[in-house]
Amino acid sequence: MPESAGPRDVFERLLRGITAGAWERLPDLYAEEAVVEFPFTAPAPARLAGRGQIRDHFSAAAGAPLEFEARNVVVHDTGDPEVIIAEFDYDGRVTATGRPFQVSNIQVLRVRDGQIVASRDYHDHPAIADAIGRSPELEEST
Repeated sequence: MPESAGPRDVFERLLRGITAGAWERLPDLYAEEAVVEFPFTAPAPARLAGRGQIRDHFSAAAGAPLEFEARNVVVHDTGDPEVIIAEFDYDGRVTATGRPFQVSNIQVLRVRDGQIVASRDYHDHPAIADAIGRSPELEEST
């Protein structure tokens, strides 16, 4: 029986998918009942529950005029073999205008049986919203 992918492998797939713009493949990295929390969204924290909501989130991201390149990626193991903490930056570009932007990120992922079951995503949503000329209250991008 093949061994399931661990948290580092799943995070790397997630990051590669985002930077490649492969939004349609990303929901498959999440368990059916996964929960994703965005504590820094404005005006209040956001939460996605289940792969359906996660799929909708990534479908919306696919429509945004954004490209991301990850850099300064550091992954920290924790005392729990299912959990990692990833720090990274995005060098982004608004494809409609060519405008560059930078965003720092932290994600805390719990991976079980090769799928993300829980994630707390600390992204600078106001910076992403500002880059594309939207109000931060409306921004729930990656």
